[in-house]
Amino acid sequence: MPFYIIRDDITKVKVDAIVNAANRQLQEGGGVCGAIFESAGRQQLTEACQLVAPIKTGEAILTPGYQLPAAFIIHTAGPKWSGGHNDEESLLRASYQNSLELASRHQLKSVAFPLISSGIYGFPKKQAFKIARDVIGKYVETHEMTVYLVLLDQNAITVSEELKIAIEQFIDEEAVHHLEQRYSRSHANVREEGTFSFKELPDIHEEKRSTLDQFLTNAEETFSQKLLRLNDERQLSDPEVYKRANLDRRLFSKIRSNKDYQPKKATALALALALELSLEETQDLLSAAGYSLSKSTKFDLIVEYFIRQQNYDIYLVNEVLFTYHQPPLGTF
Repeated sequence: MPFYIIRDDITKVKVDAIVNAANRQLQEGGGVCGAIFESAGRQQLTEACQLVAPIKTGEAILTPGYQLPAAFIIHTAGPKWSGGHNDEESLLRASYQNSLELASRHQLKSVAFPLISSGIYGFPKKQAFKIARDVIGKYVETHEMTVYLVLLDQNAITVSEELKIAIEQFIDEEAVHHLEQRYSRSHANVREEGTFSFKELPDIHEEKRSTLDQFLTNAEETFSQKLLRLNDERQLSDPEVYKRANLDRRLFSKIRSNKDYQPKKATALALALALELSLEETQDLLSAAGYSLSKSTKFDLIVEYFIRQQNYDIYLVNEVLFTYHQPPLGTF
């Protein structure tokens, strides 16, 4: 835990291991496989692969990463697509599952996958993504591992047309409403200019009598205090919360042990989804960390849409954010 979908060059991702979608002979191929051999050091990686080749479809083996930022490479042979009649789906699931289990046996804490078999092996990208999401998502629920699915093709993720239309309509409506509010406020200020009086200025001496100590005494709950209170009110265990929020257990422990912890906005929003907060409750939690949901950013509007719909599936939210070129929720 957690699981992120990112757009990047897998040879540059800083993790314990990257996964190579290999052929059964573990020979250098084209595409991502070729890029991994080139970045790792062609001769060294070829010699290492020759020692353990061949492997069966769905199996996984480990070699050093050599010149890569990743310490190791997990090589797995995904299935070639032949219409879906030769057990391709179960073999692809095995490639992901065996790679994850191999990483766990070697006590690796972070792994980056490409979308296995979706290149020259012809596995339909949308189906390949669904399998990857399912296997990885289930695995991280019970294992302390951060997993990245590195996608080059944005079209691998399919957001239903109905959902996409609803989100875009919501964004348009909120943008228009925001502009109307700004227009109304600016005209109200113009109308009131002629009625301004110095009597309306605050009493500076009165304000000075309010000391910093008094202000701090009356300060509201910190983010951590508010979060833990909400957590207790909903009678949720810590694992339930940080797994729903797609957060690392160690980060949640830091939040719990430090009442003055200052989270990133994406982390605070992930926790709001985990607690299934209303929009008003979410704004209240964000304010404790110095944030708010804005009507001016696509990221905020997409998250607000899901909260209004009471849809708290963080994986789905992150898929939509990825589709709109926005950063994910969580600790990323």
